Amino acid sequence: MKTLRQYIKEANEKGVAIGHFNISNLEALHGIYNAAKKLNLPVIIGLSEGEEKFLGREEAVALVHTIRERDDYPIFLNADHHASFNSVKACIDAGFDAVIIDAAKLPYEENVAVTKQCVEYAHKVMKNTGRDILVEAEMGYIGSGSDMKDSIPEGAGILTNPDEAKKFVEETGIDLLAPSVGSIHGLIKSGKPHINAELVKEIRKTVGIPLVLHGGSGLRDEDFVNAIKAGISIVHINSEIRLAYKEAVEKFIEANPSEITPAKILTGAVQAIEEVVEARLRLFNEIK
Repeated sequence: MKTLRQYIKEANEKGVAIGHFNISNLEALHGIYNAAKKLNLPVIIGLSEGEEKFLGREEAVALVHTIRERDDYPIFLNADHHASFNSVKACIDAGFDAVIIDAAKLPYEENVAVTKQCVEYAHKVMKNTGRDILVEAEMGYIGSGSDMKDSIPEGAGILTNPDEAKKFVEETGIDLLAPSVGSIHGLIKSGKPHINAELVKEIRKTVGIPLVLHGGSGLRDEDFVNAIKAGISIVHINSEIRLAYKEAVEKFIEANPSEITPAKILTGAVQAIEEVVEARLRLFNEIK
Protein backbone atom coordinates (compact mmCIF):
# COMPACT_ATOMS: atom_id res chain seq x y z
CA MET A 1 0.00 0.00 0.00
CA LYS A 2 1.13 3.52 -0.75
CA THR A 3 2.09 5.82 2.11
CA LEU A 4 0.14 8.89 3.18
CA ARG A 5 2.96 11.00 1.75
CA GLN A 6 2.40 9.37 -1.65
CA TYR A 7 -1.37 9.89 -1.51
CA ILE A 8 -0.84 13.56 -0.70
CA LYS A 9 1.52 13.90 -3.66
CA GLU A 10 -1.08 12.30 -5.92
CA ALA A 11 -3.82 14.58 -4.60
CA ASN A 12 -1.67 17.62 -5.32
CA GLU A 13 -0.95 16.42 -8.85
CA LYS A 14 -4.66 15.80 -9.51
CA GLY A 15 -5.76 19.10 -8.02
CA VAL A 16 -7.92 17.42 -5.36
CA ALA A 17 -7.66 17.15 -1.57
CA ILE A 18 -7.67 14.37 1.01
CA GLY A 19 -10.33 14.67 3.70
CA HIS A 20 -9.22 14.77 7.34
CA PHE A 21 -12.00 14.07 9.86
CA ASN A 22 -11.76 13.95 13.64
CA ILE A 23 -13.20 11.32 15.92
CA SER A 24 -13.67 10.83 19.64
CA ASN A 25 -15.69 7.62 19.47
CA LEU A 26 -16.36 4.51 17.41
CA GLU A 27 -19.51 5.89 15.80
CA ALA A 28 -17.58 8.69 14.10
CA LEU A 29 -14.91 6.29 12.89
CA HIS A 30 -17.54 4.03 11.30
CA GLY A 31 -19.36 6.95 9.68
CA ILE A 32 -16.16 8.40 8.21
CA TYR A 33 -14.85 5.07 6.99
CA ASN A 34 -18.19 4.08 5.44
CA ALA A 35 -18.20 7.28 3.38
CA ALA A 36 -14.56 6.99 2.29
CA LYS A 37 -14.92 3.33 1.34
CA LYS A 38 -18.10 4.04 -0.62
CA LEU A 39 -16.16 6.52 -2.77
CA ASN A 40 -12.91 4.50 -2.70
CA LEU A 41 -10.89 7.46 -1.43
CA PRO A 42 -8.01 7.67 1.05
CA VAL A 43 -8.97 9.29 4.34
CA ILE A 44 -7.23 10.67 7.41
CA ILE A 45 -8.61 10.19 10.92
CA GLY A 46 -7.62 12.92 13.36
CA LEU A 47 -7.48 13.04 17.14
CA SER A 48 -6.87 16.24 19.05
CA GLU A 49 -5.33 15.97 22.50
CA GLY A 50 -8.78 16.04 24.10
CA GLU A 51 -10.20 13.45 21.71
CA GLU A 52 -7.14 11.27 22.20
CA LYS A 53 -7.56 11.42 25.98
CA PHE A 54 -11.19 10.34 25.70
CA LEU A 55 -10.81 7.58 23.10
CA GLY A 56 -7.31 6.40 24.02
CA ARG A 57 -4.06 6.83 22.13
CA GLU A 58 -3.21 3.16 21.70
CA GLU A 59 -6.85 2.27 21.20
CA ALA A 60 -7.09 4.69 18.27
CA VAL A 61 -3.97 3.21 16.67
CA ALA A 62 -5.38 -0.30 17.07
CA LEU A 63 -8.71 0.67 15.52
CA VAL A 64 -7.30 2.45 12.47
CA HIS A 65 -4.52 -0.07 11.87
CA THR A 66 -6.99 -2.96 12.14
CA ILE A 67 -9.20 -1.46 9.43
CA ARG A 68 -6.19 -0.70 7.24
CA GLU A 69 -4.74 -4.19 7.51
CA ARG A 70 -8.04 -6.08 7.41
CA ASP A 71 -9.40 -4.26 4.35
CA ASP A 72 -6.09 -3.24 2.76
CA TYR A 73 -7.48 0.27 2.76
CA PRO A 74 -5.70 3.67 2.81
CA ILE A 75 -6.96 4.99 6.15
CA PHE A 76 -4.41 6.95 8.18
CA LEU A 77 -4.15 8.35 11.72
CA ASN A 78 -3.06 11.88 12.60
CA ALA A 79 -2.32 13.50 15.97
CA ASP A 80 -4.21 16.73 15.43
CA HIS A 81 -3.11 19.92 17.23
CA HIS A 82 -0.72 18.59 19.83
CA ALA A 83 0.90 21.38 21.80
CA SER A 84 4.13 19.87 23.14
CA PHE A 85 7.04 17.72 22.06
CA ASN A 86 6.15 15.09 24.65
CA SER A 87 2.58 14.70 23.35
CA VAL A 88 3.83 14.47 19.76
CA LYS A 89 6.50 11.95 20.76
CA ALA A 90 3.93 9.77 22.52
CA CYS A 91 1.80 9.62 19.36
CA ILE A 92 4.77 8.82 17.14
CA ASP A 93 5.80 6.05 19.52
CA ALA A 94 2.26 4.67 19.57
CA GLY A 95 2.16 4.34 15.78
CA PHE A 96 0.43 7.45 14.39
CA ASP A 97 1.10 8.11 10.70
CA ALA A 98 1.28 11.88 11.09
CA VAL A 99 1.48 14.49 13.83
CA ILE A 100 0.74 18.19 14.13
CA ILE A 101 2.82 20.25 16.50
CA ASP A 102 0.71 23.33 17.17
CA ALA A 103 3.02 25.96 18.67
CA ALA A 104 1.66 28.90 16.67
CA LYS A 105 0.78 30.76 19.88
CA LEU A 106 4.43 30.79 20.92
CA PRO A 107 6.96 33.42 19.83
CA TYR A 108 8.46 32.59 16.43
CA GLU A 109 11.80 31.27 17.71
CA GLU A 110 10.09 29.01 20.26
CA ASN A 111 7.71 27.71 17.60
CA VAL A 112 10.70 26.88 15.41
CA ALA A 113 12.57 25.18 18.25
CA VAL A 114 9.80 22.82 19.36
CA THR A 115 8.74 22.09 15.77
CA LYS A 116 12.30 21.24 14.77
CA GLN A 117 12.57 18.96 17.81
CA CYS A 118 9.48 17.05 16.65
CA VAL A 119 10.80 16.75 13.09
CA GLU A 120 14.16 15.45 14.28
CA TYR A 121 12.49 12.84 16.48
CA ALA A 122 10.20 11.71 13.67
CA HIS A 123 13.20 11.33 11.35
CA LYS A 124 15.02 9.31 13.99
CA VAL A 125 12.08 6.91 14.34
CA MET A 126 11.70 6.67 10.58
CA LYS A 127 15.37 5.74 10.24
CA ASN A 128 15.17 3.11 12.97
CA THR A 129 11.83 1.54 12.00
CA GLY A 130 11.29 2.23 8.31
CA ARG A 131 7.92 3.86 9.08
CA ASP A 132 6.96 7.00 7.18
CA ILE A 133 5.86 9.77 9.57
CA LEU A 134 4.70 13.21 8.50
CA VAL A 135 5.13 16.28 10.68
CA GLU A 136 2.88 19.31 10.24
CA ALA A 137 3.06 22.73 11.88
CA GLU A 138 0.91 25.86 11.92
CA MET A 139 1.67 29.51 11.17
CA GLY A 140 -0.66 32.43 11.73
CA TYR A 141 -4.08 32.46 13.42
CA ILE A 142 -6.69 29.75 12.85
CA GLY A 143 -8.20 29.87 16.33
CA SER A 144 -9.00 26.87 18.48
CA GLY A 145 -11.88 24.63 19.50
CA SER A 146 -14.45 22.84 17.34
CA ASP A 147 -17.32 24.75 18.91
CA MET A 148 -20.05 27.21 17.92
CA LYS A 149 -18.79 30.81 17.80
CA ASP A 150 -21.11 33.83 17.73
CA SER A 151 -19.00 35.69 15.18
CA ILE A 152 -15.71 35.55 13.30
CA PRO A 153 -12.84 36.24 15.79
CA GLU A 154 -10.76 39.36 15.19
CA GLY A 155 -7.64 37.23 14.86
CA ALA A 156 -8.98 35.82 11.59
CA GLY A 157 -7.41 38.81 9.88
CA ILE A 158 -3.90 37.68 10.83
CA LEU A 159 -2.83 35.83 7.70
CA THR A 160 0.36 33.91 7.02
CA ASN A 161 3.14 35.78 5.22
CA PRO A 162 4.56 33.63 2.38
CA ASP A 163 8.17 34.69 2.95
CA GLU A 164 7.92 34.05 6.69
CA ALA A 165 6.34 30.69 5.93
CA LYS A 166 9.23 29.77 3.63
CA LYS A 167 11.74 30.69 6.33
CA PHE A 168 9.80 28.62 8.88
CA VAL A 169 9.68 25.56 6.60
CA GLU A 170 13.40 25.79 5.85
CA GLU A 171 14.32 26.16 9.53
CA THR A 172 12.11 23.32 10.78
CA GLY A 173 12.07 20.76 7.96
CA ILE A 174 8.34 20.08 8.30
CA ASP A 175 6.48 18.00 5.71
CA LEU A 176 3.17 19.88 5.79
CA LEU A 177 2.19 23.46 6.60
CA ALA A 178 -1.13 24.73 7.95
CA PRO A 179 -1.23 28.43 7.04
CA SER A 180 -3.74 31.03 8.14
CA VAL A 181 -5.63 31.96 4.96
CA GLY A 182 -9.02 33.00 6.31
CA SER A 183 -10.59 29.89 7.87
CA ILE A 184 -11.35 29.55 11.59
CA HIS A 185 -11.83 26.49 13.80
CA GLY A 186 -15.43 25.87 14.77
CA LEU A 187 -18.75 26.95 13.28
CA ILE A 188 -19.64 30.64 13.05
CA LYS A 189 -23.23 31.68 13.85
CA SER A 190 -22.96 35.13 12.27
CA GLY A 191 -20.97 35.47 9.05
CA LYS A 192 -18.83 33.02 7.12
CA PRO A 193 -15.03 32.95 6.91
CA HIS A 194 -13.63 33.53 3.43
CA ILE A 195 -10.56 31.79 2.02
CA ASN A 196 -7.94 33.95 0.33
CA ALA A 197 -7.20 31.60 -2.58
CA GLU A 198 -4.55 33.88 -4.06
CA LEU A 199 -2.66 33.79 -0.77
CA VAL A 200 -2.92 29.98 -0.73
CA LYS A 201 -1.44 29.88 -4.22
CA GLU A 202 1.39 32.23 -3.29
CA ILE A 203 2.26 30.33 -0.10
CA ARG A 204 2.21 26.96 -1.89
CA LYS A 205 4.53 28.27 -4.59
CA THR A 206 6.85 29.89 -2.05
CA VAL A 207 7.20 27.08 0.52
CA GLY A 208 7.27 24.13 -1.88
CA ILE A 209 5.52 21.67 0.46
CA PRO A 210 1.87 20.54 0.67
CA LEU A 211 -0.58 22.83 2.49
CA VAL A 212 -3.35 21.86 4.90
CA LEU A 213 -6.59 23.79 5.42
CA HIS A 214 -7.79 23.81 9.01
CA GLY A 215 -11.14 25.13 10.18
CA GLY A 216 -13.00 23.81 7.16
CA SER A 217 -16.39 23.38 8.84
CA GLY A 218 -18.96 25.88 7.63
CA LEU A 219 -17.04 27.22 4.65
CA ARG A 220 -18.80 27.86 1.36
CA ASP A 221 -18.35 25.17 -1.27
CA GLU A 222 -16.67 27.64 -3.60
CA ASP A 223 -14.11 28.47 -0.92
CA PHE A 224 -13.15 24.81 -0.68
CA VAL A 225 -12.95 24.45 -4.46
CA ASN A 226 -10.87 27.60 -4.88
CA ALA A 227 -8.53 26.69 -2.01
CA ILE A 228 -7.91 23.21 -3.37
CA LYS A 229 -7.27 24.51 -6.89
CA ALA A 230 -4.82 27.01 -5.37
CA GLY A 231 -2.77 24.33 -3.63
CA ILE A 232 -4.50 22.86 -0.55
CA SER A 233 -3.85 19.11 -0.35
CA ILE A 234 -5.66 18.19 2.90
CA VAL A 235 -8.84 19.66 4.39
CA HIS A 236 -9.81 19.33 8.07
CA ILE A 237 -13.46 18.90 9.09
CA ASN A 238 -14.60 18.39 12.68
CA SER A 239 -17.36 20.72 13.90
CA GLU A 240 -19.76 19.65 11.13
CA ILE A 241 -19.37 16.04 12.25
CA ARG A 242 -19.98 16.90 15.89
CA LEU A 243 -23.11 18.87 15.03
CA ALA A 244 -24.49 16.05 12.85
CA TYR A 245 -23.85 13.56 15.67
CA LYS A 246 -25.56 15.73 18.29
CA GLU A 247 -28.61 16.48 16.18
CA ALA A 248 -29.10 12.83 15.18
CA VAL A 249 -28.93 11.61 18.78
CA GLU A 250 -31.26 14.33 19.99
CA LYS A 251 -33.76 13.56 17.23
CA PHE A 252 -33.78 9.84 18.02
CA ILE A 253 -34.17 10.29 21.78
CA GLU A 254 -36.98 12.78 21.28
CA ALA A 255 -38.81 10.29 19.04
CA ASN A 256 -37.97 7.26 21.20
CA PRO A 257 -37.81 8.43 24.84
CA SER A 258 -38.06 4.90 26.25
CA GLU A 259 -35.21 3.42 24.17
CA ILE A 260 -32.05 2.65 26.17
CA THR A 261 -30.10 0.47 23.71
CA PRO A 262 -26.96 2.42 22.66
CA ALA A 263 -26.71 0.60 19.33
CA LYS A 264 -30.20 1.77 18.38
CA ILE A 265 -29.73 5.29 19.72
CA LEU A 266 -26.44 5.82 17.90
CA THR A 267 -27.11 4.16 14.54
CA GLY A 268 -28.61 7.39 13.22
CA ALA A 269 -25.53 9.31 14.35
CA VAL A 270 -23.28 7.02 12.30
CA GLN A 271 -25.48 7.60 9.25
CA ALA A 272 -25.55 11.35 9.79
CA ILE A 273 -21.76 11.53 10.00
CA GLU A 274 -21.45 9.36 6.90
CA GLU A 275 -23.66 11.76 4.95
CA VAL A 276 -21.61 14.81 5.99
CA VAL A 277 -18.31 13.11 5.18
CA GLU A 278 -19.50 11.76 1.83
CA ALA A 279 -20.67 15.21 0.75
CA ARG A 280 -17.34 16.78 1.70
CA LEU A 281 -15.28 14.05 0.05
CA ARG A 282 -17.28 14.41 -3.15
CA LEU A 283 -16.62 18.14 -3.13
CA PHE A 284 -12.91 17.79 -2.36
CA ASN A 285 -12.47 15.27 -5.17
CA GLU A 286 -14.83 16.72 -7.80
CA ILE A 287 -17.13 13.70 -7.68
CA LYS A 288 -20.74 14.35 -8.68
